[in-house]
Amino acid sequence: MSEIHPQAIVSPSARLGCGVRVGPYAIIGDDVELGDGCVVEPHAVVKGPATFGRDNHFFPFSIVGGDPQDLTYTGQCVRLEAGEANDFREYCTVHRGTIKGGGVTRLGSHNLIMSYAHIGHDCIIGDRVILTNGAQLAGHIQVEDYANISSFCLLHQFVRVGRHCYIGAGTIITQDVPPFSLIVGPRETRCYGINRVGLERRGFGPERIGPIEQAYRYLLRSKLNTSQALEKMRGTLAHSEDVIALIQFLETTTERGLTK
Repeated sequence: MSEIHPQAIVSPSARLGCGVRVGPYAIIGDDVELGDGCVVEPHAVVKGPATFGRDNHFFPFSIVGGDPQDLTYTGQCVRLEAGEANDFREYCTVHRGTIKGGGVTRLGSHNLIMSYAHIGHDCIIGDRVILTNGAQLAGHIQVEDYANISSFCLLHQFVRVGRHCYIGAGTIITQDVPPFSLIVGPRETRCYGINRVGLERRGFGPERIGPIEQAYRYLLRSKLNTSQALEKMRGTLAHSEDVIALIQFLETTTERGLTK
């Protein structure tokens, strides 16, 4: 059984799993599916079509599943799909996809979307991503697992953010951010090396961190260009799955270029 406050508004077409709790003045729109154990706090708004797994938590005044902010959107049926145990904190906004972008915005599981953060249309977010207060993602952005995007970062549409990276507060991102990196832009946006603290917190030992660190020495601190650095990584660090992931990311960098 779900627990719905009498002053909440729930669309007849919404589908609520077992143990869902909906607070007063919350709004659940058409074609929203909430998995077991989801919590929609007072004044939160969840719009559809949208599908959420179990144990998602919508805090007061969050708006999740809103219409895309795109001039080509004229009411088409576009979706938001999210996994399990995501926290959508106060005043954050997450928009559905657009037809030209594939029609779906996707979030994985165990993500923390803090207050006033924004996820634009057609974004693809992995698992255990943190968007700190005020982080802003334009449309069509891909964020891989465990990325940490700090307060008031602005991310240009179509960029990719690699796994386990850390982007410092106030940084403007207009190019792809490679996996495992530490990026901050107090003067100019550049890569300062690996996100060692974040990697250690996630259980990366010296045997994993060492090859990643060496790869970044080739990429950033040698006199090699990117192509030469990739060849050096392949020749000396191919035993590391993490370095292979880095190489694959670098080989498919988009037209936006690479933050170095």
